[in-house]
Amino acid sequence: MYDLIIIGSGPAGLSAAVYAKRAGLNTLIIEKNPVSGGQIINTYEVDNYLGIPGVNGFDLAMKFREHADNQGAEFAEGDVTAIDTVQAGNDTQAPIFKVKTETSEYETKTILLATGASHRKLGVPGEEEFTGKGVSYCATCDGAFYRGKVAAVNGGGDVAVEDAIFLARGCEKVYLIHRRNELRATKILQDELMSLPNVEIIWDSIVNSVEGDDKVNKINIENVKTGEKSSIDSSALFVAVGIHPLTDAFVKNVETDDNGYVIAGEDCATNVPGIFVAGDSRKKRLRQIVTAVADGANAVTAVQDFLVGKK
Repeated sequence: MYDLIIIGSGPAGLSAAVYAKRAGLNTLIIEKNPVSGGQIINTYEVDNYLGIPGVNGFDLAMKFREHADNQGAEFAEGDVTAIDTVQAGNDTQAPIFKVKTETSEYETKTILLATGASHRKLGVPGEEEFTGKGVSYCATCDGAFYRGKVAAVNGGGDVAVEDAIFLARGCEKVYLIHRRNELRATKILQDELMSLPNVEIIWDSIVNSVEGDDKVNKINIENVKTGEKSSIDSSALFVAVGIHPLTDAFVKNVETDDNGYVIAGEDCATNVPGIFVAGDSRKKRLRQIVTAVADGANAVTAVQDFLVGKK
């Protein structure tokens, strides 16, 4: 019987693990992937984490994991498929939950959902076929393969603009395809993008399909205002159109919004007593490493209060 099971080992889950072990809670972290860190393991450079600007994402993830290991955190690998309530809580007894993976079952008094989010796909012809062969969702992971070549980015937010800036450092030319006539990225990123001579923005356009032989060589686009269709020659398409929360296995357990984000306040408590949420899967305004780490700390504080019966 655990005091707390943390599902997910990204920044939120690892932060929670450190705080939970320091609080003396019998804690288990269940991670789906063999490497801890969540999305940041695929980030070339993290420049906005306080005190350590310019750190490689993988290195930062390893530091987070090392910190949790040093506190004696217990890890298990598995994909959580369901959460069942064994005993409902009341004024005299705490709830007991059963967390199921494909091969194991664990019982716990509280649960922290820290499953994060994943990249959205366009759902256009050729996207699946050429994933890993020119279609990518991480410029910092795969950008080096297209040094000296032409690449395209689809999107208009911070991630898309950051990807275009990153690619422009090594690519001959970079196209940024955006369905609107203005970007959503922060002004400082927009200013940097506009200053790059080898970046061209294709406004008011969407990707219709991706073509190629063994690898991508053409991207077909359509202007959403005029309906005009055209194509660009490109060796790669980097998709940066947002993320979706990895909460499908838990939507029957806790309240979510229409997009699947778990609804919880700053205390990270869901509508189900004993179940908490932290990180990118929580409904909130800003999803960054620093907010995920803060969520982990806040959630464990709320878990402690819950376990001792505080309201």
